[in-house]
Amino acid sequence: MSIKKRVLVLTSTFPRWQGDNEPPFVFELCQRLGEQFDVVVLAPHAEGAKRFDRMGNIEILRFGYFFPRWEKLAYQGGILANLKRNRWLYLLLPCFFFAQLAALWRILRHQRIDLIHAHWLIPQGLTVAVAGVFTKTMPPMICTSHGGDLLGLNGLLLNSIKRRVIRCSSMLTVVSHAMEERALSLGAKAEKLQTVSMGVETRSLFTPDTATPRADNEILFVGRLVEKKGCTYLLDAMPEILRRRPDARLGILGSGPEEEFLKRQADRLGVAHAVTFHGAVNNAEIPNLYRRATVFVAPSIVTAQGDQEGLGLVLVEALGCGCAVVASDLPAIRDVVSDGVTGLLCKQRDSLDIATKVCDLLERPELRLSLGRAGREHVQERFGWATISSRYASLMEGLIRDRS
Repeated sequence: MSIKKRVLVLTSTFPRWQGDNEPPFVFELCQRLGEQFDVVVLAPHAEGAKRFDRMGNIEILRFGYFFPRWEKLAYQGGILANLKRNRWLYLLLPCFFFAQLAALWRILRHQRIDLIHAHWLIPQGLTVAVAGVFTKTMPPMICTSHGGDLLGLNGLLLNSIKRRVIRCSSMLTVVSHAMEERALSLGAKAEKLQTVSMGVETRSLFTPDTATPRADNEILFVGRLVEKKGCTYLLDAMPEILRRRPDARLGILGSGPEEEFLKRQADRLGVAHAVTFHGAVNNAEIPNLYRRATVFVAPSIVTAQGDQEGLGLVLVEALGCGCAVVASDLPAIRDVVSDGVTGLLCKQRDSLDIATKVCDLLERPELRLSLGRAGREHVQERFGWATISSRYASLMEGLIRDRS
């Protein structure tokens, strides 16, 4: 009986416990890779989480980097959003980096690791690159950029760090074709660069359901309440939407540093009666919300710092459930939404255009139906987990085989 190859996954986004509402895409990929590999996850600790844990076929090691009640860098919006919300957290960055480096070093010394998969160039990819300086037997590394780490985080020093991580990577994967040009400009070699997105469970979870009737006036937003998600522009569109459709209602799912600002904006605009802030919702509840919604809106923007969507998995989830979507016309989003075919694209930061496209769908049920059907077919083919996990497994097998 052959021994499974051992893959170490570094990530700062991962469920802290069973039923956590953190984005599950790294967990979902690990779970599927666990059928073929022995998967170990190294993630930051958070108050209330176990240091050593197991979820299904995944072993989880969580490194502490400060007193537990102050471990606030990761989770609940992500590192960048948390730094923006609380500048004092910058003081924890050195602690986080060196604690992660020490944990990685201990694992490499005491366990057989055949391959490392680092999610995000900074800090996970950087940690592996630094560890490689101190060992001659470093396993091959796949580094996956999810968007903000490659497209944002700009400046002389940060770009230099990104170049270093890319050089140290056996393979760099990006989650959308729009990111390829940026990766090449930072020194990625075409033969060591592939576009492989994260996936969505389109077979059993994010699916249409005839038992859930679709509303005719419900607009839905799902995402972290951070600048690049552009929720403020959707709220700006609500007065015009309500002028044309007084019965329209907007549900906002998610939490983040902009939540209180957005609530005050809804009050100021006089639309608070038509807007519900649901906060963070358990991941298991989200499919039914997509199935019930009339229109899903992703009004994403490019921030002044260059931060933007790497792909937009919420669009894939919504389309998997057959929900018609309106999304900003950004390069990465075009991997998911083809204007007039699988959804409607609107100009970023243009609330009037958002309102126009949303009302078009609210008023045209036949268009909603055709876009939802076409969108589901598209995401099933390109973003189903069976396809995505198979591609990652093939990459890993190839790199392990080449190293042996």
